[in-house]
Amino acid sequence: MRATQVILGTGAIGRAIMHELRTRGEAVRMVNRSGTMAEVPADVEIIAADLYDAAQVRAVCAEARVVYHTVQPDYHQWPELFPALQTSILIGLTGCNAKLVLAENCYMYGDTNGMPLHEELPHLAQTRKGQVRSSISQDAFAVHRAGRVRVTSARGSDYFGPWGLGAAMGERVFIPLIQGKKANLLGNVDIPHTQTYIPDFGRAMVVLGHDERADGQAWHVPNDMPTITQRQMLSHAAQILNVPVRYSAIGRTMLRIAGLFSPAIHETVEMMYEFEKPFIVDSQRFETTFGMRATPMHEALAATIAWYQHHIHSTA
Repeated sequence: MRATQVILGTGAIGRAIMHELRTRGEAVRMVNRSGTMAEVPADVEIIAADLYDAAQVRAVCAEARVVYHTVQPDYHQWPELFPALQTSILIGLTGCNAKLVLAENCYMYGDTNGMPLHEELPHLAQTRKGQVRSSISQDAFAVHRAGRVRVTSARGSDYFGPWGLGAAMGERVFIPLIQGKKANLLGNVDIPHTQTYIPDFGRAMVVLGHDERADGQAWHVPNDMPTITQRQMLSHAAQILNVPVRYSAIGRTMLRIAGLFSPAIHETVEMMYEFEKPFIVDSQRFETTFGMRATPMHEALAATIAWYQHHIHSTA
C-alpha cells in the first residue's frame, strides 16, 4: 500500500496526525532526519531525509496526496533556520499534486493585551519568533495564491498531551505532579490561558488535509471552552491523581536569569506576555465549519496523565 499521507516530523503533533490517519485506514509515511522513531507501529513507514534539501523533500513526498509539515528548528534558531526550512519544503512540493497542511502557533498576532485571538487578526508581532512565524506563514499562502502548492494551516495554542514533554504544560508539570512534587508553571497562574490538546491538534490537521474548504486559509484548532487558568488545570489534574495541588511559578525576571545559561529558556522570555495577560484562542470558526469539537478538558487530562504514567514507568 503506497503512503499517500506524508508527515514531515515525528514529534508530538506528527505522532498525533499519524494516529488519526491510522484510524482512518490511511497509509502513512513519516519523515525525519534519522529515519528512526521510538514506539512506531509496524505499518508506519519511517524514512530519513534532509528537509532543507528541496530535492529530498520532493523524493519523499512524490506520491503524497497530503503532506503535513510539523517540523521546526530548535527554538533558539528559528530566525536563522525556519525560513530556509519552509522554503525548501514549498519548493520541493511545487508542481506536485500534494496539499500542504502547516502546523502553526499563534505567535504572529503578537500581544493583543488579553483580547481573544481569531483568524482575522492582523499580524502585529513585535517578538523575533512572532515575526518569523508571520513571515513564513504569509510566504506559504502567497505560494498558494500563485497556484504552485495548495496550502492550509492549523494554528494551536500552547499544547499538552502525549509526547508533549517540552511544552510549558509538559513534563515539568505532569511528572512532578504524579510523583507528589511541585509542578512548575509559568507567569500568572490565575489568568485564562488556552491549552490545545495534542490529539485534537493532530485530528484537526487531518480534517483540514481532507477538506477543500480549508484551502488557502489558516484555522484555529478546536480548544475546550471556557478557557481555564493554569491553576484550574493543575487542580483538575491533581483531582484525577488524588494528590494535593503543589506548584511553583516562574516569572519573567527569574526566566531571564535562567536564560543566561540556556538558549531555549532565553528565547522564552520574549513570549512571556502570553503568561502575564489572558491568552484566549477562539476556535469557533473551525468548529462551526467542520463540526469538530475539542476533547473535554477532564478527559484530555486523564489521558495525558495515563500517558505520562506509562512514560515514567517505561523510562525508569
